[in-house]
Amino acid sequence: MAESHPVLFVHGLWMTGAEGLLIRQRLAAYGLSVAPFRYGTTSDGLTQVLSALSTAIREQGPEVRLLGHSLGGLIILSCLAEHPELTVGPVVLMGSPVNGSQAARGLARIPGAGWMMGEAAAVELLGTTQRVWARGTPLGVIAGDWPLGIGAMLAELPSPHDGAVAVAETQLDGATDQRVFHVNHLGLLTSVAVAHAAAGFLNSGHFPD
Repeated sequence: MAESHPVLFVHGLWMTGAEGLLIRQRLAAYGLSVAPFRYGTTSDGLTQVLSALSTAIREQGPEVRLLGHSLGGLIILSCLAEHPELTVGPVVLMGSPVNGSQAARGLARIPGAGWMMGEAAAVELLGTTQRVWARGTPLGVIAGDWPLGIGAMLAELPSPHDGAVAVAETQLDGATDQRVFHVNHLGLLTSVAVAHAAAGFLNSGHFPD
């Protein structure tokens, strides 16, 4: 039997990790053992979340792969930047606005709506710092271009977008490769094609042809 690679799945804003069950099951068929990393997206502070994720990565060992959806991808990037001593395998980000989120800025402009984001999301989504992937570890970016989602109601998103995050917002300098699928933001978690691409990258460090 082929070796089963460990993967940590880091979920996005207003989610719990349970919504990733389907993609976790699909990745298992490709020899990946996926465990959810759960955190309170609106209740936990960023320092707390990054510390907990770094501990989870260490517990999984140096071969652990990382899969982040939306805000989860930003949490992964911040954790690895804060802990350069951590060793990980290939990383995949799905619909993660690494260049800041127009939808989040639209939400923040609504009076009294700031509490809906929480501290961790506010820091990660509203920041303007240009992120760069400088590790030698392969990193793959997956984005969607089906413009159906509440994010498009909060702000005028650049096209193409997935209803919450623009493709341009997901483009990370230094990333190994990027793929765009005709799905919306939540569809990234349910698409068979996305699961196939993510599994290929997590196993080999490149997207399958």
